[in-house]
Amino acid sequence: MVFLVDGAPQPSPPRVAFAIGTRVGNAVVRNRLRRRLRAVFAEGAGADTVPAGAYLVSAQPAAAALSYTELSNHVRRALSRLDEGNRRS
Repeated sequence: MVFLVDGAPQPSPPRVAFAIGTRVGNAVVRNRLRRRLRAVFAEGAGADTVPAGAYLVSAQPAAAALSYTELSNHVRRALSRLDEGNRRS
């Protein structure tokens, strides 16, 4: 996951893009994964969970086999690592 801090004076909702390559599966599998990732971000789009900014989320082939809960846990861990990295800077 790549994160770019939003430098706007007023907080805006997070912007999220997904990079899901053909190695993940056919179009049906990739689109299903993209929809599930969108739902994970929509569920956690509160200001305390997902900071304002731009996100680029890439998915490995194994992500297609994860349950929604497992996928959500992976995203939350990635967001917490991004948050820790921003605090240190």
